[in-house]
Amino acid sequence: MVPKETRGNQTAPSGYSRRPRRTYGSKTSNTSVAPYHSPSRFIIPSSVRGNPIKPMITNLPNKGETKLRLIVLGGLEEIGRNCTLLEYGDDIILIDMGLQFPEEDMPGIDYIIPNMNYLEGKEKNIRGLIVTHGHYDHIGGIPHLIPKIGYPPIFALPITNAIIKKRQEDFKDVRPLTLNNVSLNDTLYLGKFQVSFFHLNHNIPDSLGIVIKTPEGTLIHTGDWKFDYQPAGEMPADLQRIAKIGSEGVLALLSDSTNADEHGHQISETNIATSLDDILTKAPGRVIIGTFSSLLSRIKQLIEISEKMGKIVALGGFSMKSNVEIAKELGYMKFSPKTLVDLRTINKYPQSKVVIICTGAQGEKNASLMRIANGEHRDVKLVPGDTVVFSSSVIPGNERTVQRLKDTLLRKGAEVVHYQMMDVHAGGHAKAEDVKLMIRLLSPKYFVPIHGNHYKLYYNGKIALSLGMPKENVFIADNGQVMEFKNGLGTLTKEKVPADYVFVDGLGVSDETNVVLRDRQVLAEDGMVVIIATVDSKTGKLIQNPDIISRGFVFLKSHKELIEDMRHRVKKMVIESDPLSWADTNYIRNKIRDYVGQFLFSKTEKRPMVLPVVIEV
Repeated sequence: MVPKETRGNQTAPSGYSRRPRRTYGSKTSNTSVAPYHSPSRFIIPSSVRGNPIKPMITNLPNKGETKLRLIVLGGLEEIGRNCTLLEYGDDIILIDMGLQFPEEDMPGIDYIIPNMNYLEGKEKNIRGLIVTHGHYDHIGGIPHLIPKIGYPPIFALPITNAIIKKRQEDFKDVRPLTLNNVSLNDTLYLGKFQVSFFHLNHNIPDSLGIVIKTPEGTLIHTGDWKFDYQPAGEMPADLQRIAKIGSEGVLALLSDSTNADEHGHQISETNIATSLDDILTKAPGRVIIGTFSSLLSRIKQLIEISEKMGKIVALGGFSMKSNVEIAKELGYMKFSPKTLVDLRTINKYPQSKVVIICTGAQGEKNASLMRIANGEHRDVKLVPGDTVVFSSSVIPGNERTVQRLKDTLLRKGAEVVHYQMMDVHAGGHAKAEDVKLMIRLLSPKYFVPIHGNHYKLYYNGKIALSLGMPKENVFIADNGQVMEFKNGLGTLTKEKVPADYVFVDGLGVSDETNVVLRDRQVLAEDGMVVIIATVDSKTGKLIQNPDIISRGFVFLKSHKELIEDMRHRVKKMVIESDPLSWADTNYIRNKIRDYVGQFLFSKTEKRPMVLPVVIEV
């Protein structure tokens, strides 16, 4: 069941042809909406309280010293941990609060989240967090960071809020969030910011673009987006609304860069349906499909195609099951109860009638598809005739892991199909021609590429330049770099606020984990050597030969000469040390560490972690 406070309108996911819902002071409200910090209320929609609210004046020059500050705290140097901050005087709003998955050189790190140190002492100025859609690279940081910034209210469309709410169940120590469902027709008044929305396509329902009217002008934040003229289960992007916004004047456009370096238009989800239909028709046995648990449009297509063919569907992965439950509860998915079966019962059905949709297409070690490939899944064992489909693109950094997964599946007799062989995955992000259309529709004065590493930002910026935008009006920024707007003029300043990595691992959250991460990298690359010296606590005399333990550096039995040479040198160094220095064992330990480190590098050109242990008896 989806919690009551996150349920939304259960018709027309895109929000079209609906009248604005009362969500303030109304008996039909589906969330508790209340003032937060500021005496000024946020109001949804503007006419709720009986008297029309005068629109904000956004075109008059600001004669004071206040400037609009735009800071992207994450997402400008990587794919992930997306978070954007807008500040005007004492008013702050945030857009998205995501996580980034670790790279291969980050052993032991679960994920990375934005740095919120800039907001320390400004918590009462935060009027709200607006979330563009329900993917983890846009919502994953919320449980860790929302307490740090004072639990501001969160605004999102119903499916997004439901996914946020579901994820909070894993964080029992975080107090309940103030989740507010909005519709595409609503307007928020958050301090000096007037916020409204427009519909865009992505690969998860309830994705939106954001219009932020400020005293300095109107900013547009696209979130993740594409133009899909034949989407699955929702309306196409609202081009008329986007064009109308553009006709009213746009100061700056912040636009997704993920696929902007690719030519042409993004393909439609309808094209994918044709390919999936063909695979499910021709497969001789079971079809196992790996995809993202949040790619609800793809999962919806697969269930509908399977149902049409008289096949049953089983879901693998907790997040997959949770998201489908949410989508069904909110009316986004509709299928017969007989179509979806428990994974434990699939052996009761003919193999040609079984479709398994599971997580793990990125090669995650504990996800369903990886466990199936390794023979570790308790309910699914690969058999000859199985067809495994990778219906998602590979996240940068996961290429080797995904390739190893494919190799394993092939060795065990499965047929493997992936998106480079045929259209079994439509990207959720705009390509170059889509970006051109968005810029033409909105005609922004300034263009700010977001969501991607510098290479992708650069090529997104080149699109704006190709349409005649002045180079000085295209801001290719770094994380934390401050952009300012005043009297219609924008500046990419040299000022930077803290935006370095904040790591999350099994031990908790820390922005000081760089030292720990460096240690893990050393251990992974060069291993460790432990030197144990037992000495007399009074005289410093060596009682027995030093013991040497090697892990991940060299195999002791194969390098006896090296180990004995090292043992002899450590013994000599300890014997020749001034007995008085044993009053400070830290000095001796450091001396052993430096000496052994230099000796091993001179012999092996490796730098293992050296851990000296001095035992006084």
